[in-house]
Amino acid sequence: MTLFQLSPIPDLSQLLTERSHIITEQWVEAVFQDKQIKSADPLSPTAIRDHIPHILAALATVLAETQANDITTVVKASLEHGALRADQGFDPTEIAREYHLLRTKIIQVLRADLVKRTAEEVLRAVMLIDAVVDSAIAQCFKSYVGERLQELDKLRGQLILTKQELDRLVHSNQENLSVLAHELKTPLTSIIGYSELFLRQQRQPVVRDNLNSLEHIERVVRNSRQLLRLINDTLELSRYEAGQMALRPEPTDVQSIIHTVVEVIQPLAAANGLQVILDEQQSPDQVITDPLRLQQILVNLASNAVRYTRTGSITIQSRLLSDHWWSIAVSDTGIGIAAADQARIFEPFFQVLPTDFERLPNSTGLGLAIVARIVKLLQGEISLTSEVGVGSTFTVVLPLEIQTASLG
Repeated sequence: MTLFQLSPIPDLSQLLTERSHIITEQWVEAVFQDKQIKSADPLSPTAIRDHIPHILAALATVLAETQANDITTVVKASLEHGALRADQGFDPTEIAREYHLLRTKIIQVLRADLVKRTAEEVLRAVMLIDAVVDSAIAQCFKSYVGERLQELDKLRGQLILTKQELDRLVHSNQENLSVLAHELKTPLTSIIGYSELFLRQQRQPVVRDNLNSLEHIERVVRNSRQLLRLINDTLELSRYEAGQMALRPEPTDVQSIIHTVVEVIQPLAAANGLQVILDEQQSPDQVITDPLRLQQILVNLASNAVRYTRTGSITIQSRLLSDHWWSIAVSDTGIGIAAADQARIFEPFFQVLPTDFERLPNSTGLGLAIVARIVKLLQGEISLTSEVGVGSTFTVVLPLEIQTASLG
C-alpha cells in the first residue's frame, strides 16, 4: 500500500540505509539523556532500541524509486512498539517525545547531504520523513491505547471479584472502616470522573486531542491500581485478624529471596537516583520458613525505604545470629521517623510525613502493619531505629526453623 505521493529520492534512500545504525545509536543515547523520558532510565539499550531499525528500513523504501513503499513494516513495528511501551510503563508524552527525537536524529545525520540539494529536494525529503514518522506515531498510540484499555478492563474485573471479600471487612473496628472509606473515596472519584470524560470523548465524531485522552486513560489505570492495592492490603490485614493467614514453611534459600527482592526494587531505586547496597556475607544459606511471606516482608520494607528516601542509598543486610536465629535489616538514608511516632508505626493506616514531603500516591498506610503481623506469624520480631533527617532501619529477627507445632 502506497501512502506517500511525493517523488522519491533514491540516493537519500541509500544514504539512510548506510547510516541507519548511526541514527539508531544516537537516538538511543538521546532517549537516555532526555530528562522528559524518565521511564527509560531503568531499561537496557536493547529494550529502548526496539523497532526503530525497522522504521528506518521502511523509510528507506519510501525514499527509493525501485521498491514499493513499505508502510506495512511501519504499521507492524509501531503497533508492537506501542504495546511494549505500555508494558514498560511509559506515559504517552514520553512516547511522543521518543518520536520527536527520532525525527530530529534522522535530519541531523542526513543534514550534511541535504544542504547540498535544492530547496525543493530538501522540502520533499523532510515531508517524506515526517509522513513516515507521523504514521509510526499514529500506529504506536493505537496499540498503546488498546493495551491500556485491556489493562483497565482487567482491573475492573478484579475490583468486581474482590467486592464480596470487601463486604466481609465489617468486623474491623469503626475507626479503621472510617479511614478506609476516606482512602477509597479519592481513587473512586477519579476513576469515575475520568471514565465518564473519556467515554464522552469517544462518542464524539473526532477526538481532537489524542494526548489528553491518553492521559485520562493513564489516570484511570493509575487510580484503579491504587484502589486495588488498597483493597488487597486491607483484605490481607483482615485475614490475619481472622486467623486465616496460612503459612507454608519449606527449606528456603535466603540469598535467592534477597536477590529477587533487589531485582524488584532496583528499577524504582534507579529512577530515584538511589543506590541499592547488599550485605549478605554472613547470611544463613538456608532456613525453614514460608518463602513467599519472607519475600513479602522484604518487598514491603525495601519499597517503603525507596519511597521515603530522596537521596543516598538503601541497604539490605542479612546476618546469622546464633544456632537458632537470624536477622535481616533494611536501612535507608531517608526522612526518618520521630521518636514520638515510632510506637504507632505498625498500626493500620498510620502515616507520618514532614510538612515538606508530599503524601505518596502509592502508599496505603497498611504495608508496615501487614509486615508486623507476618513477622509475628513467622515467629519472629521486628524493631525500628530511626532519626529524623538521617534515616531508618527496620530489623527483623526470625528463627532458622519455624516450629510447625505452633502453627495449628
